[in-house]
Amino acid sequence: MRSITAGAVLFSVLCAATGGLSAPLSDPTAPAANPKPAVKPKAAPANKPATAAPAAVAAAAAPCHTTGAYDAWLAAFEREALAQKISQRAIAATAPHLVFDQKFINIDRGQRVFTQTFLEFSGRMAATYRIQRGQALIKANAATFARIEQDFGVPAPVIVAFWGLESDFGANMGKYASLSAIATLAYDCRRSDRFRGQLFDAIRLIERDDLRPEDMIGSWAGELGQTQMMPSEYNQYGVDYDGDGKRDLIHSTPDVLGSTASYLKGLGWKKGEPWLTEVHVPANLPWDQADLSIQLPRSKWAGWGVMLADGKPLPADDLPASLLLPMGRLGPAFIAYPNFQVYLQWNNSLVYSTTAGYLATRIAGAPALHHGSPPPPLAFEEMKALQGMLARAGHDVGKIDGFAGLKTRQAVKAMQVKYGLPADSYPTADLLARMRGG
Repeated sequence: MRSITAGAVLFSVLCAATGGLSAPLSDPTAPAANPKPAVKPKAAPANKPATAAPAAVAAAAAPCHTTGAYDAWLAAFEREALAQKISQRAIAATAPHLVFDQKFINIDRGQRVFTQTFLEFSGRMAATYRIQRGQALIKANAATFARIEQDFGVPAPVIVAFWGLESDFGANMGKYASLSAIATLAYDCRRSDRFRGQLFDAIRLIERDDLRPEDMIGSWAGELGQTQMMPSEYNQYGVDYDGDGKRDLIHSTPDVLGSTASYLKGLGWKKGEPWLTEVHVPANLPWDQADLSIQLPRSKWAGWGVMLADGKPLPADDLPASLLLPMGRLGPAFIAYPNFQVYLQWNNSLVYSTTAGYLATRIAGAPALHHGSPPPPLAFEEMKALQGMLARAGHDVGKIDGFAGLKTRQAVKAMQVKYGLPADSYPTADLLARMRGG
């Protein structure tokens, strides 16, 4: 599951939309373990108090404590790489780039949850220029996409939508030294096991001569290339689609497109099946059935009065489908097919996944969606308050973070059923008031 971080261009847009990421500390001195910092610490401005020591901030931000010097950790890691049959040549080539940099820990510990609604996010990311650019790139790479359809069965608009969202078609792949980022996060205690494996795979990319260390510039969490793959995904699904003997997802468009299709197929993409279709829902419906975990034949949805967005009948066949209401029963509505689960494996954010699927339909020629008239979203603190009350009522909401993720939506649905409200899983002020009133 690609949920370590958003892609580079996506991350930038989200930061702009939400007032920016929690600022990395301006004083990246070494933590208690005293690894060598990548840059010289900056003095605090005279008119501002000095920031707290990064080690203290890090300790307060997560229930773990990194121990041991970075140099000793790195030496042990390199010995383990040799034991895993990674060549001394690849390790030596990588070693100068495995520089500890406190800023990556600061960014990781300071991540904010982005709480844009689906309409806000899709309005930004499924922009007209991105739709038009995607369509033009499909035409420009028609032969490659025809080959991909034959080899992997993934439609061009699906691939191009991810291409656009993750890096704006290769224009913004990130600015960070990936090897330094992955090594730093592998050393840090918070997610060391996850990034340790990624670091081994990053070195394997160099060993295979897919990339040179200096080419590995990407997101702050180590994602690489024009569709922002982690090294493990790059190694497992990358393909040499231009025939030059390398899998270059930074510079080679055929390799980028073929590898993205390979990855999507690996996640379970079913050839010839749809992924997302906008629909119109009637005023009365068994709203508790509008759940991605519930799949019913399209004939069932049609029998309940669900129609295509243009008013035409929904095909009354046995194709399994779910009803997706990203902003509740009064907002946009979609029929989601089994292939939509692949989107959630790419990124488990419902807002991101729905936007990616919707953008693909727009690139494929679908009209703009109907916004409907959804109720105003809860403010951040209201959402956190609702999550707290749901948790105290015995529901698993995941983190109490002000973000209505899939677990929170399931809990909302259960409480809507309890209070006799339309159980569309969308948190509203009405539900919050009911819960506050007992």
